[in-house]
Amino acid sequence: MRTASFHSRSSNSNGNHPVSSFSLSLLFLLLASVSASGTVPKAMSKPATGNFDRGPVIPTTPLVTFLEHVQETALATFGQKDFDPKLYVDLSLKSNLSTTVTAFHKLPRNATGSVSIPDFKEFMHEYFDGAGNDLVYAEPPDFVPEPDGFLPKVKNPQVRAWALEVHALWKNLSRRVSCSVSERPEFHTLLPLPGPVVIPGSRFREVYYWDSYWVIRGLLASKMYKTAKAIVTNLIYLIDTYGYVLNGARAYYTNRSQPPLLSAMVYDIYNRTGDLDLVKKALPALLKEHQFWNSGIHKVNVQDNRGRNHTLSRYYAMWNKPRPESSTTDKVHASKLLNASEKEQFYRELASVAESGWDFSTRWMRNTSDFTTLAITSILPVDLNIFILKMELDIVSMAQIVGDNKTVESFLKSAQARKEAIDSVFWNEENGQWLDYWISNGTGSQVIA
Repeated sequence: MRTASFHSRSSNSNGNHPVSSFSLSLLFLLLASVSASGTVPKAMSKPATGNFDRGPVIPTTPLVTFLEHVQETALATFGQKDFDPKLYVDLSLKSNLSTTVTAFHKLPRNATGSVSIPDFKEFMHEYFDGAGNDLVYAEPPDFVPEPDGFLPKVKNPQVRAWALEVHALWKNLSRRVSCSVSERPEFHTLLPLPGPVVIPGSRFREVYYWDSYWVIRGLLASKMYKTAKAIVTNLIYLIDTYGYVLNGARAYYTNRSQPPLLSAMVYDIYNRTGDLDLVKKALPALLKEHQFWNSGIHKVNVQDNRGRNHTLSRYYAMWNKPRPESSTTDKVHASKLLNASEKEQFYRELASVAESGWDFSTRWMRNTSDFTTLAITSILPVDLNIFILKMELDIVSMAQIVGDNKTVESFLKSAQARKEAIDSVFWNEENGQWLDYWISNGTGSQVIA
């Protein structure tokens, strides 16, 4: 078994562990006393491996299921050239679903299942609004062409001009969800959100979780604090509604999350604005998110060679079918597999890699030349557990801000335990780096490509 080696993005040249850059001084003193270990642990409980998928599945909506059929027909009709499967699951209905389904089944088809291009285009025009039409433009309330104190260290006129061009893009990417989504949610795969949004752009017409972290970093540089707070408010709304932040604000993304960076967003905004109300609002949601990543399918227990037990986290999507936004593509890859149970496990791995945000990388493959050997549910990723450690330290800081001493005490212990686990499980003294930890058949290994 092979996997690419991984250096934490926040590690530094003198070999210090990456968590130090995340810690407040008091917490760093608490956690830095734990020494690194080169022991290779063994699994106490392991992910489902082999060809039998036993994980949970969150059902999708009838509209999403129907739009996958439309997607398949569109591919058969138009062919592979310039085909974007996501386009079809982002459409919204003009009429109710049963009427649209009836009209779809009445379309004349040839032996291959394709519809003539004129007939299909007429059907699409009559029964669907275009992808993205359920988002409307929203003027950012805090945008100015050149904010006071904008990038003060950038002196070169050409570089400043370029930076201001990038800054101006916020106006192009600002949206809000149309009222029609709340009024007739069954007509849309887009999910309602309480505040304005910033979208990635192009074919990505909705909010995404870990994209939002980088968006907020940029918004803070642009002094757009109201817009940044609105994004966080939307993510908190998703936790309150679903129990976790979704991969993205679409009905077909409800079965997975993405790297848990909400606490970092809240903490960064608080450091710029001192907004105590935001911290008070966010803290209960962050406790829910922490529970999501540290229980059930995301939780894995390991025991190191010293007999010490540790709890760490993994990516694990609640889905074992083709991803609706890439259904036709996923089915092509899965066609190489022999039976339904192998395909279900492969689909689980695909969705779980999408949860990681690293979709796709040989980092997650048992055989780097075979895409169907994705095995992320059998991996404890270094970066995910660093993100969760950061979350725990952020929760401590926010609990201190609001005077919640019980939460401070509890999460200090959680952070210390995770730091010990990171040192014991991921750190490889011989190679001087952190390695993902693979679980296979009850045994663990750290392997460099």
